[in-house]
Amino acid sequence: MSVVSALATHTPRTLIADDQTDVLVALRLLLKSAGYQTEAATSPTAVLDAIKTRQFDVVLIDLNYARDTTSGQEGLDLISRIQAEDNSLPIVVMTAWATVDLAVEAMRRGVRDFVQKPWENARLLQVLRAQVEQGRRRRRLQDAASQRRARQRGLQKELLEARKIQERLMLSNDVNLNGFVFSAAWRAAGTVGGDYLAAFPVGSQRAALCVADVSGKGLPAALLMSSLQAALKSAASEDVNPVDLCSQLNKLLNCDLPLNKFVTCFYGLLDVQRRVLRFTNAGHNPPLLIRANGAAEHLTTGGRVLGAFPDSTYQQGEIVLQSGDRLVLFTDGITEVRNAAGEEFGEARLRQLLTREHGRSAFVLQQLVMDRVTKFCAGHFEDDAALMVVQVK
Repeated sequence: MSVVSALATHTPRTLIADDQTDVLVALRLLLKSAGYQTEAATSPTAVLDAIKTRQFDVVLIDLNYARDTTSGQEGLDLISRIQAEDNSLPIVVMTAWATVDLAVEAMRRGVRDFVQKPWENARLLQVLRAQVEQGRRRRRLQDAASQRRARQRGLQKELLEARKIQERLMLSNDVNLNGFVFSAAWRAAGTVGGDYLAAFPVGSQRAALCVADVSGKGLPAALLMSSLQAALKSAASEDVNPVDLCSQLNKLLNCDLPLNKFVTCFYGLLDVQRRVLRFTNAGHNPPLLIRANGAAEHLTTGGRVLGAFPDSTYQQGEIVLQSGDRLVLFTDGITEVRNAAGEEFGEARLRQLLTREHGRSAFVLQQLVMDRVTKFCAGHFEDDAALMVVQVK
């Protein structure tokens, strides 16, 4: 295949830089006959102006532009400046004053190949053809990498927006029902996660309390959590008992969840005036009720995880909350974090901390737990983590 037909799909644009008119004329005639589009420059400044405003496939430059020097320093400096402008542009050097040291330095600065004057036409065309192909390949790879980075930036931006949405869906620390104070913390292992916390009024005298954990983490878990949140908000009512709500959620999720996905959930309906909490625990870490005297109780009554079995049934528990009690709801991201030795934080440490500090306010107690857990795992959370402290005044 001839040089012309090999390059015909995209006529290469070549910038020739030399201060000798006869050399420029000869090179332009040779390259034109080989199917190249050429442009000439007679000084380093003209070369830089050209590559700043137009795209070339290869640049063929002389190293010496001052007739009384043969050091090649002008050319070496030009190579560095070309590389700073476009490091994918192939540079081929031509000079009549080639030395080994000069060639090595030119290559070190980014030159792709080196041709001595007087040149052999076939050799020069072979070098240029190879550099054009390699340069185009580099630019394709750089363009592909740039597009990937742009997509990654776009995805990261979307994930950050999704995180903000998730945070708005979570319990706000300014929730304050008559006689109760809430404080919550939520931390995703990645940008978004599958843990959920909620405390919101349902009717005039009742409030819903919920903590849930979607199996897995990341974006898939976050999407499933969003679906759970919407279903929960839609089904929650002061007239719907926790067992009935969990049964509804289980049937809905069983139809919608992918195989091997499930949700653990604790849902309680709080009678604010009577301070009675009815609840059911669908396979979730049992919340800890720390009484005013420091005694600890686990809220375990319930049934199987949501979404895994269509025929699951649930039992309902009921407790009376008293002044000074602290109810602590959490996900396994709190208790299963590990230290450098691979040891889990564990529920025993959590219970011990809560018992010792149970007189603290909801906010302070939440902060103490999160600080202790974060210090234990040196800030390395392998799973999503969520915590809610309910203070009974």
